[in-house]
Amino acid sequence: MNMASPDIEKRPLVVEKEELMPRSVKKARKRRVLLSVLWLFASLFVTGFVFHGLGIPSCRRSDVHEQFSPINSTSNGKYAHQVEGLETTKPVTLGLLKSQPEERQIQSSVTTSSAAAERTVLRNFEVAPPVLMPYGPADSDGTTPIPAGSTQKACNVLLMRHDFAFSYGDPYIGDYTPPSCKFNRVVMNFTVVSEGRQYDRLALMYLGDTEVWRTSTAEPVVPPGIRWEYLKDMTEYLSLWQQKQKIIFDLGNLVSDKYTGIFNTTLTATFFYTNVAANAAPPSDLIIPISARQSANNAVSQFTLPAQNATNTISNFPRNARRAVFSISANGQGNEEFWWSNLLQSDVNAFSDTVGELPGYSPFREVQVLIDGQLAGVYWPFPVIFTGGVVPSLHRPIAGIEAFDLKEHEIDITTWLAVLTDGKPHEFTIRIAGINDTQSSSSSGHTAVLTDHVNESWYVTGKIFIWTGTGNSHFTGGSNNNKKPTIDGLTPLISLSSIRTPSSTGNNSSNSTTTPESITYITSVKRSLRVRSPLGVWTQTLSYTNKGLVSAQGYNQLNDMLISGSESSSTSGYETSYTYPLLANSSYSVSPQGNMSIWGHLIQGKTLTLSGAAVFPDYDTVAFNGNGKTPKYRESRMETKKEGEAWYEQSGDGKNSTGSGDSRQVFRFAGGLAEAKGGNEAEEELYFRDVEARSGRVVRDVKRLGGKDVVVTGGGYQSAAAVMTGDDDAGVFGGVPTSGGEGGVKRGGGAMRMFLGRNRF
Repeated sequence: MNMASPDIEKRPLVVEKEELMPRSVKKARKRRVLLSVLWLFASLFVTGFVFHGLGIPSCRRSDVHEQFSPINSTSNGKYAHQVEGLETTKPVTLGLLKSQPEERQIQSSVTTSSAAAERTVLRNFEVAPPVLMPYGPADSDGTTPIPAGSTQKACNVLLMRHDFAFSYGDPYIGDYTPPSCKFNRVVMNFTVVSEGRQYDRLALMYLGDTEVWRTSTAEPVVPPGIRWEYLKDMTEYLSLWQQKQKIIFDLGNLVSDKYTGIFNTTLTATFFYTNVAANAAPPSDLIIPISARQSANNAVSQFTLPAQNATNTISNFPRNARRAVFSISANGQGNEEFWWSNLLQSDVNAFSDTVGELPGYSPFREVQVLIDGQLAGVYWPFPVIFTGGVVPSLHRPIAGIEAFDLKEHEIDITTWLAVLTDGKPHEFTIRIAGINDTQSSSSSGHTAVLTDHVNESWYVTGKIFIWTGTGNSHFTGGSNNNKKPTIDGLTPLISLSSIRTPSSTGNNSSNSTTTPESITYITSVKRSLRVRSPLGVWTQTLSYTNKGLVSAQGYNQLNDMLISGSESSSTSGYETSYTYPLLANSSYSVSPQGNMSIWGHLIQGKTLTLSGAAVFPDYDTVAFNGNGKTPKYRESRMETKKEGEAWYEQSGDGKNSTGSGDSRQVFRFAGGLAEAKGGNEAEEELYFRDVEARSGRVVRDVKRLGGKDVVVTGGGYQSAAAVMTGDDDAGVFGGVPTSGGEGGVKRGGGAMRMFLGRNRF
């Protein structure tokens, strides 16, 4: 068991690459070196013997050198037969993505030469805003070098070094002791290497009973495997970092003779002090977890819905609280991983004769926070698509938005403080709602209503960030103080439609009369929630639309979704607005021999504007504000769009897989100036990235940091071969679980969702 210890405070944050290399890789390299030496001596012996027997003189050393010298070597040291390094192009804007053709011919990079170049580690990454390090802003993927001459005044602590193999129900447990240096900011570095074949896995990190981070893994490839790194600002948990903690890191994984990937992880933290002004609220004085509270048993503290009741009763809420914010961490798994593609409940059995029963309760989800049984706020979740989602090759090497850093959502509950500070116990509940359109109504037949449960499963936790004042709260003791808030907008406006297209009359199959050819369905939800009390107002205005089409009797699916919202708190000045657009188009087929093929086209985006005292620093401009008490920027603005197209094939016995994909992401992060001239809106670009990958290789990467061009080199973005054949059980992709065991893909039993809703166990 590895423990975090102050004895290694001065350990460098950037761990040497050799230290992060899996042991299996090191052994494989040693074997390759030994075999190469033996092969060389054997070749020289045989060649000399043959030359001697034929009377052929050996060539001069200079001739040999000329034969193996680089062919037409370029000025940058690359060989002419190798792929050139990353190519810098002129900056582009988000609008250019719209001008790209909707369909693109994907070329697979099949390696046929027996003298193919040795594979190199594939580096995966997520595009995200920079974080503040002791030496200034740094790319979240860990590629920003420390400036020359920089003196880091920081403590670096190893929190975890652990290999996750057979780790379901067996999380890493470690002890954390605060470092001796002065600090007011904390940034974690999570670095992972893996090789072989494995699914993407979800990971949750806790300090005691409090979940502090949620991430997921990339899917590994054949040796020498993959590597990724992510920097995460953890300053909002400062009150926890200042005390001894039990670290619980849960990354459930299983290894077999087929799924061989072990995740070799290293987690470090940099603690430092800075006078840089932040837009976000100062770290809270107290954090109360809303979780299963199992750290005393060395177990994870997530709630699993709907199997469990995600409720905590808090009897020690501080009487001197002056502000409180509830944060939610939630995402679906199993039949809820791709909740945004689910069908209306009335249509779940429409394709049962061809692909089986499909997940239902509509493609809409709402995460609800209740205080003493009353609705306090909601969260319409961002549709995170993990690195094996839809088609695995969509996400190499560019991971999906939030795949490596699942964001939390905050709801200001300061309006409830008059109730919460009365010294009595209060219940906090997290609930997941979908839509049921099969409930009978005497007046109108069937009606659509929100449910209090959905399919299996959602992993949820919450926490309450509390800022306190001196003495008892001034919220208690008045004539209006024990009055509960008034809540407007308890019932959302729901609109549904579903149209079935009959199968062709020329279809002579036995199910042609009962199974429709396609279903077109539309889901629309609007909600305006307002929670008000004498202490302030919390407002949420949300809109959701999802236009879906399931065709080819259940084997093809298209979803065009848009979530938009705006939220504000009058007590803190917090304001945010956001959009989550998503278009997913996929087709799935299985041959009579069980061979399977998947094609997918995915467009996903996110825009966000944020101002005021936010809890989380994820979109704070702190890395660019400069020293001083007043931030340079009054708000942050982020917009990104990622588009990709990919295909995947797997043999009927599940032993061979092949795939390839192209993707491109444009990301822009800007700061709205605190003082715009002439009263006009003005902003400054703080970070820009336009990156494109083809067949697993980055072919273009344009970056600007703080308005300055960043020179991007090819190191670290090497490719892995996109296609492997034969009986190599390491494979290239994690593969697709089958219904009914290890061998073959069956028709029926949910075949169309077999990959999208794969069983992680």
